[in-house]
Amino acid sequence: MDMRRAFFGLAVLAAPQGAQAAADAGAAKEVLMRSIAFKTVQGEGQVPRLAAYYTSVLKGAGFADADIVITPMGETATLAATIRGSDPKLRPMALIGHMDVVAANRADWTRDPFVPIEENGYIYGRGSEDNKYDVAMMVATIAQLKKEGWRPRRSVILLLSGDEETDMVTTRALAMRYRDVDLLLNGDGGGGLLNEEGKPVLYQLQAGEKSYADFEFSFADAGGHSSAPTSGNPIYRMARAIDRIAAYRFAPMRNELTKASLALSAGRMGGEVGEAMQRYAQTGDPASADLLSARPEFIGQVRTTCVATMAQAGHALNALPQSAKVSVNCRIFPGVTIEEVRAQLVKLVDDDSATVKTLGDPLASAASPLRADVMKAVRDAVTARAPGVTVMPGMSAGATDSLHFRALGVPSYGVSSLFMKAEDGFAHGLNERVPVAGIRESLEQWDRVIRALAK
Repeated sequence: MDMRRAFFGLAVLAAPQGAQAAADAGAAKEVLMRSIAFKTVQGEGQVPRLAAYYTSVLKGAGFADADIVITPMGETATLAATIRGSDPKLRPMALIGHMDVVAANRADWTRDPFVPIEENGYIYGRGSEDNKYDVAMMVATIAQLKKEGWRPRRSVILLLSGDEETDMVTTRALAMRYRDVDLLLNGDGGGGLLNEEGKPVLYQLQAGEKSYADFEFSFADAGGHSSAPTSGNPIYRMARAIDRIAAYRFAPMRNELTKASLALSAGRMGGEVGEAMQRYAQTGDPASADLLSARPEFIGQVRTTCVATMAQAGHALNALPQSAKVSVNCRIFPGVTIEEVRAQLVKLVDDDSATVKTLGDPLASAASPLRADVMKAVRDAVTARAPGVTVMPGMSAGATDSLHFRALGVPSYGVSSLFMKAEDGFAHGLNERVPVAGIRESLEQWDRVIRALAK
């Protein structure tokens, strides 16, 4: 998830005009708390059990066996649940979230990370924010829609992956199987931000994310006794390569998404930074891009970044090193290919004897278009719960399930219903928690968005 968020309670809103009430907040809280109790960490084999639990909730609301598909994949699984539309000519829309969570060490936590507890207005537990809160909201919402007999014009498919935090094998499988959907709404991206006083200040709709790639540069030499240094010392060659990478800045880039988000953020930031945002959004001014790049929170919004993250070298204190290698992690601007970045790094290192390896199987994707129907549906739903809040598109630095769908050309949007303070988000960290008081508003937000886009 690309925003850290914390507690905010909003007044209960009436259901959308002409619609039934949103799902019951108490029932949704029960789904969330029971979800947290499943230890869906890689290697624990708990994801299929959680999928079976969600299936029981959906069947209890009236879903037929044929409308729910659990697909085992090794020790994990995927889930797909469909509310069938009345017009078969319309392509379905999909919702997505992930059932798995990152590991958590009980000794480090104040509370057992897999024993959900409600305390001081929060629900604590691993995965509560990332991503079981919005998964529970989506499950509860489509269960309510099914229970009330709602039938949209286009089919609505809930997709839940099982290894988003690790290998994304289940994500790739879902993307390939459902690549023909009209659009994807992701509960693991975007979301609402509160100021220090707990007032909502903005909502970010995630329409793009930077691609992730790791490259390894290796340097070798025959070595020898440390008393007889040679010019081929792999550590020195590696150090020169690191210096060149550290000194290089990729060219600044803009797209529809960053232009819109920077322009909307400029007035809120104010001062020199706000002026630079406005200039860069309007003209692409390189000096403004450099000013923004001096701030760690903004550098990722204007260019690709690569940084050395790990290094290994040598084998003995009194011997010339025979090998050295450095890993370089890159966060790549949407629309730039992995190979383009690799080629630029090879050019920078400028050592024909070095070998370079792309680690894993990285995937690049472009940003999604800012579709008018999606922007309106989300804006209407968000401002219904928080009048006057700015709704802006945004790009996250980390990857979500949307990456694999965007790579196949599916417009994908992070539309989390969670509003939090930036400093109170603990996803992937200790004592992860989400507010209880916002559950009803989250359900109403999902209800409004789904109805508006599937009608």
